[in-house]
Parts: sequence; C-alpha cells; structure tokens
Amino acid sequence: MADGKFDDRTAYIAAAAWEVLGEEPVEITAPGGKSRSSLRLHFKDRTAIATLRANFRRTHLEAYVLEQLAPHCDDIPRVLGVHKDVLFQSDTGETRLSEEIVEHEEADQLDLAAEACAAVFRIQAAARKTALHTVLPHLGANRSWIRNFVGSVAALEACSMGIPDAFDYPAVAGYMERPGVQFLKWDCRAGNAAIGEDGYVRWFDFEYAGLRHGAEDFAWLIGDETWPVAPDKMADVMIETFDPGCGHEIGEYLEYLSAYTALHCIQRLELIQKEVKSRGWLSQERVRKYDDAGVHPAFAAQLCRTGAYYAAQSRHTAPLSRNFEAAERAFKAMSAG
Repeated sequence: MADGKFDDRTAYIAAAAWEVLGEEPVEITAPGGKSRSSLRLHFKDRTAIATLRANFRRTHLEAYVLEQLAPHCDDIPRVLGVHKDVLFQSDTGETRLSEEIVEHEEADQLDLAAEACAAVFRIQAAARKTALHTVLPHLGANRSWIRNFVGSVAALEACSMGIPDAFDYPAVAGYMERPGVQFLKWDCRAGNAAIGEDGYVRWFDFEYAGLRHGAEDFAWLIGDETWPVAPDKMADVMIETFDPGCGHEIGEYLEYLSAYTALHCIQRLELIQKEVKSRGWLSQERVRKYDDAGVHPAFAAQLCRTGAYYAAQSRHTAPLSRNFEAAERAFKAMSAG
C-alpha cells in the first residue's frame, strides 16, 4: 500500500494495470481506507483509479454505464480499461466534495452545491441520449422495498412521542411507487464526488446505477448527514439548477423530492444508530476523511433538521416534522454533552 508493499489484492491490481495500461504503478494508496473497493494507482506522471468489487457483475455494469455516458457529458470518470474483474478509470481528483465544501463560507458552499446538482442533472440528461433505460434495473420497484422504506419511520419513535395518526402509511407507500423512467446514479453523497485540478466537480461510483423518478439522486445529496448546506438553501439550489427537460413539472418534482428526502433521512438515521451500537460515536474528521456514515451526534442532529424541513414541504410527510424536531433536540443535547 502506501508503504510500497503490495498485498495479494494490490499485487493482482498492479499486474492487471500492466496488462491494461502498459505500466505498473510505483505506489498504490487507499483513499477511502483499505477495506474499500477502489484504490488510487500512482504512476510516474499520472494517477488512475482501480476498482475491484466483490460483485463481478457490478464492476462491468459500472464500466458499461460510464462508457455509454462518456460521449454526452464530462461530469464522470473516463473508463481506461477493464481486466477481468478490475475497472480502471480516470482519477477525478484527490479532494472529495465532502471535504472541500466545509472549508468554505456560505456563498462558496452554495456555488459548490449548485455545481454538484447541475452535474447530476447533466448526467441524467446524458443518459436520456443513450439506451441505458432499456438495460438498467428498476430501483425500489417492488412492494417489499417500498414497505421497508416507508416503515422505517418507526426509527423516529425512540426520540419522540410516537408517529402521529395523521401519517397515512398506505397513502405514502402509494406515493412512493414510481416507474423507472429516469437514470439514477444512486448514492449521490458528497463523498462520491471530487474536485479535479481543473476545479470541476465530477461524480464517481456508479455501481448501483438504475432507473426511477430521478429526484432520488438529489435526496442522497441533500440527506447526506455531512452536507453543511442548510436545507432551505438547498431548496433554492434545486430551483436554480432544475432541468425542465427531466420530464416533470417543477412543483410536482419538488414535492416528491421533499417527501422522498424526508424518508431517506430516516434511513440514514437508522444506519447511524446501527453503527453507533457496533462502533460507538466517531469523530467528524474521521467520517469525512474516510467517507464513513455520519456516526456523530452533530451529524445526526443535522440529518433531523434536514428531515424536518423537507417533511414539512409535502402533505404526505408533514406529520413527521415534529418527530424530526424532537429527535434533533435529543441529538443536540447529546452533542453538547
């Protein structure tokens, strides 16, 4: 790894790099930690990313998606080659968006947020020029997935006085049933975007790409617990960067985005609570450095603040706002302590 010694995995990747790129790396580092699928290869005069996933199919799906999108946008990595189960792609930059954005004041943060959202809209627009809609899986398309997604609101009960009777589970589940018509990158957390040397925001990690409504990608970003932009400011960013060619009227789009984001925030909260039980709380710096789940009380509180705001923007999730607010107070008190 960084000390120059290759273990079995890195030796395998180094040999594959020689086969595909005609050059063996002088060093291999792990930007997201040694347990992650992607490694950075350092050559004499360049770097590249090698991805070796446990799932062979996902590696090839990711390569196919990137190759199909490449002629239509510059917001993604370029595929440099594939060797069996290793994907080689261009390095989008060493600085993750999640790390860079916290170094700026609000005005610059909003600019970065707008760039990130505009890039997602461009990626989705690029996908509409391809035949990806004929081959990609439909995400969240079965009833059990929707039941679990909506049923996750139970995670708010521990920090509040129970889910209000006004929250209509069947109606919300019906509202969440959406046909797979729009390409989704999926997992658009800020840790999956990087700032290149040219200052450009590019998104990476397309292994879970599929089809759904389209707003889900933005819910992943807005509902990222490490994302420092206030929820109401992100609403303004969405209006500013909205692509009328996405196939939805903006009012309907934003209401669906709001309801989905509120439920997504609950799922992130569930993940944080699960991780706390197994690992305890982590430092904010570690979370950002390794693109980890936001296992810190301040991040959990931030997630609840975002959830409360977006829940209130949709009639389907409005009853949950008070639950989010109560949970936020609990995590704030924990953070202060």
